[in-house]
Amino acid sequence: MHFVLTINQRDSREAGDLVPQLIRSLRHLPAALPFQRTVGDEASGVLNDASAAVAAALSAVRERRWHVGIGVGELHVPLPADLTDARGYGLVYARRAVERAQSSGDRVPLAVEGPDAELAAEAEAVLRLLGLIVAARTEAEWKVLDLMTPGARGQQKFVAQELGITAQAVSKAVVRSHWNEEWATRPAAARLLGLAYGPASLPPAVLPYRA
Repeated sequence: MHFVLTINQRDSREAGDLVPQLIRSLRHLPAALPFQRTVGDEASGVLNDASAAVAAALSAVRERRWHVGIGVGELHVPLPADLTDARGYGLVYARRAVERAQSSGDRVPLAVEGPDAELAAEAEAVLRLLGLIVAARTEAEWKVLDLMTPGARGQQKFVAQELGITAQAVSKAVVRSHWNEEWATRPAAARLLGLAYGPASLPPAVLPYRA
């Protein structure tokens, strides 16, 4: 099973070409084919892991400058070095998804397509809700959250020391940004993505936005 993400820039005329920046922000994720520019202001990548697909999608949503399409489906193997030479239904679904995201006009322009349309729609709904949480965060909140490690105990004091703020301020930023709720929901989003292809054994791990 493959998860193909096609991510298209929303405002290239206003902001300039941000594709290289996007690719750098996603390079830490384990990928069957790393993210690369495919055409114009668009990048695509192929992931084997649903949690990595969730991480990539939310990383793009965080910047509020991208249309995100996720296609769930197989690609012909062996995979080529260049994504433009790849073939398979995963690419077809990803193209349908990103085009729908572009035309949706939604606050979180993200779409999911796969063989099971109902489960793909459920995965899309959960990811959009997560996207609303992620996109609403302030720069001050991200300064705190980027130093946090999901599941680690006793880290708020360390983060406070690193930023020169109080532990109470860190705690308030975590609560206000719904960080714990996001990470509690990520596995459900990943599971639904996998089920959009069919029954699959999905790893429980979840991955951060960037290294």
